[in-house]
Amino acid sequence: MSKGIFITATGTDVGKTFVTGLIVKKLRDAGYKAGYYKAALSGAEVTENGLIPGDADYVNRVANIGEKIENLVSYVYEKPVSPHLAARIEGNPVEMDVVKAAYKKAASQYDYVTVEGSGGIICPIRYDDIKIMLEDIIEELDLSTVIIADAGLGTINAAVLTVEYMRQKNISMKGIIFNHCHEGNVMEEDNKKMVEIMTGLPVLAFIKNNDTELNMDADKLVDLYD
Repeated sequence: MSKGIFITATGTDVGKTFVTGLIVKKLRDAGYKAGYYKAALSGAEVTENGLIPGDADYVNRVANIGEKIENLVSYVYEKPVSPHLAARIEGNPVEMDVVKAAYKKAASQYDYVTVEGSGGIICPIRYDDIKIMLEDIIEELDLSTVIIADAGLGTINAAVLTVEYMRQKNISMKGIIFNHCHEGNVMEEDNKKMVEIMTGLPVLAFIKNNDTELNMDADKLVDLYD
């Protein structure tokens, strides 16, 4: 039976896609049958061959999945705004049944599916006559989460607020990964300590800029999936 995890973040541009790529790569390099899925992506690259969903394309290449892009992301928008607004401008709003079917297909092909969210945890995916928030997708797919946070200044506030919101929404959390780390940085080491104390969650890994490997044992990584 396939297992999954949902990757969310304390905000936009903390490196969620970069870390997701390293996660999937780690599993595949260790011999696990691992795949990737993202429900909605906005800010796609415009080319003569159509829109290129950068996040999905990046993970596909870095982790050497070799999957067709259309199987990795269900909704692709050009405008670099929240998916609910991009869909309002461009049309084609997210349908939950489409997302669930796409995830089910990925789960039938891979033993471990890493699902990447959009933006931070508080992200409207659709907001018209139907309301879909990011947490609704997490609930519908019945997944636990890993939170990506920037290791630097401000992460105590961002991480604690994110965790508290997710607890209010009864979202299961396995831990936090710090991105943009600098070895020996006193502030970042203290950030880890304070975030762990104030959230009760473990910081699972530290990732430096331009890392090509996730500094985490693959077998321990697999244990996060359920």
